[in-house]
Amino acid sequence: MHIAIAGNIGSGKTTLTTLLSKHYGWDTHFEDVEQNPYLNDFYNDMQRWSFNLQIYYLNSRFTQIQEIKENQNTVIQDRTIYEDAYIFAPNLHSMGLMTTRDFENYFSLFNLMESFISAPDLLIYLRASIPTLVSHISDRGREYEESIRIDYLKRLNERYEAWISTYDKGKLMIIDVDENNFKSDAEDLGKIIQGIDAEINGLF
Repeated sequence: MHIAIAGNIGSGKTTLTTLLSKHYGWDTHFEDVEQNPYLNDFYNDMQRWSFNLQIYYLNSRFTQIQEIKENQNTVIQDRTIYEDAYIFAPNLHSMGLMTTRDFENYFSLFNLMESFISAPDLLIYLRASIPTLVSHISDRGREYEESIRIDYLKRLNERYEAWISTYDKGKLMIIDVDENNFKSDAEDLGKIIQGIDAEINGLF
């Protein structure tokens, strides 16, 4: 079974992925932050590196999905290939940080890849307000994230909400991170686990 967690930068995807994998004994696939050769360059000069970064993510995520498909165990994935294609790349394009030529090239490649993959059995979306995202980003103190602007996060949030409102590829569970402090409150995490149990039982 393939479970995936979606959400904006700082919404808590990695934290929840870790907590749920511990609870259920699921295998994990994390976003490749430390090994990503483009991330620092991208945050220093988004226009120059946006296409390179998005192609790197597309390739990385497609590879992950192939590995998940071959895995006999249940896997929980930190961020999906759909977020790259429907949120991050279009956002860069609309901000003038990726050319139309590059965006069209990118999206045709995504469409080809999508024809070879299946959607997650359950998608968990972490909805968070801008103040919550900013607080989380500040708490984890990643140097390259210090230059992320509020308007950038706001644009991403708007795209996330638009995407989720029409998501129909499989089961969907939405968690309001402003109201649920799963990182440090066991009771809040328990509520999420109860919800997942109900969804998973419906998958069989």
